[in-house]
Amino acid sequence: MPRGHVLTGIDNDRGSEGARQELANRLFFRLYQCANMLHKTGSRAVEAEGLTTQQWAVLGALSRPDADAGMSIGELAKYLLVSRQNLAGLIGRMERDGHVEIVADARDRRSRIVSMTRSGRHVWQVLAQPKIRAYYDEVLSDFSINDAAHTLHYLLKILENMKRIDDRAPPGDGEAAREDA
Repeated sequence: MPRGHVLTGIDNDRGSEGARQELANRLFFRLYQCANMLHKTGSRAVEAEGLTTQQWAVLGALSRPDADAGMSIGELAKYLLVSRQNLAGLIGRMERDGHVEIVADARDRRSRIVSMTRSGRHVWQVLAQPKIRAYYDEVLSDFSINDAAHTLHYLLKILENMKRIDDRAPPGDGEAAREDA
């Protein structure tokens, strides 16, 4: 194998199952590291706008055409794969900063709808988007279109498998990615 190849150092003498487990361990550790670096470097990319990567994700979700009228807290939590509890504090800070507004749902007064404010839309479209695009360009600078498409394909496969595992979990277990309430 060429030096620096992903398989360097894997003990093939342990058999295919051992090699598969070692690869899995490396893969998931790298996903963990990537998530941490996304938070660190992504937040740095938009910090001048007063945003974090979590706020970036919320504004991104709310900027989609099918979220033009806003999203319920439950819909937003489900879309972002976070718990309502984790989202509540984040949304509260974003409301305080004027990026989003929360109103009662006209159809169900118990439900609350989150939508981007005019100020939030300006921050997202005019200030943050150019910096986010530059961040993507830098992170993916040595990726071809095919590299990016294949990476996305495999990440989606991993995500779907994780969702299947999450769906099997008993209620109340692993609330980070579930919306049972």
